[in-house]
Amino acid sequence: MEIHQSTVILLLLLSVSSFTHGQPADIMRRYQKFLNQHHGPFVNREMCTSEIRNRNIVSETGDCKPVNTFIQAEDHQITAVCARNNRLNSNLYKSSTPFNVVTCRLKSGQWPNCEYYRGSLYTRYIVLACERGLPIHYQVM
Repeated sequence: MEIHQSTVILLLLLSVSSFTHGQPADIMRRYQKFLNQHHGPFVNREMCTSEIRNRNIVSETGDCKPVNTFIQAEDHQITAVCARNNRLNSNLYKSSTPFNVVTCRLKSGQWPNCEYYRGSLYTRYIVLACERGLPIHYQVM
């Protein structure tokens, strides 16, 4: 019996979909916030101000966020960091391979007119806080 590549892809998508949809609402909210703030497969160094504005990324106090990092990877690659073998402690996980990241630093302004310097591109291991297998926080190390 031959298994077609499209069948395998469909099964993988269904399993990921059922995994994330079966999560509690509070975990899903935190995961979606994490993706909004840090998932940036196509974000480049020139896009800091526009991406942070378009995504309405703010600090915990509602002001301009001083620093924000975008991970240049697909969401499933980022989520894979939350695997058991990457665990540092109770809820922190370190990637087993480096990721490209764009780090944006605040230049000036007050929300909603935040201006950011041109981003810095790095290749580094990332550390994430994870809950139930989903990333919920990017940990600066």
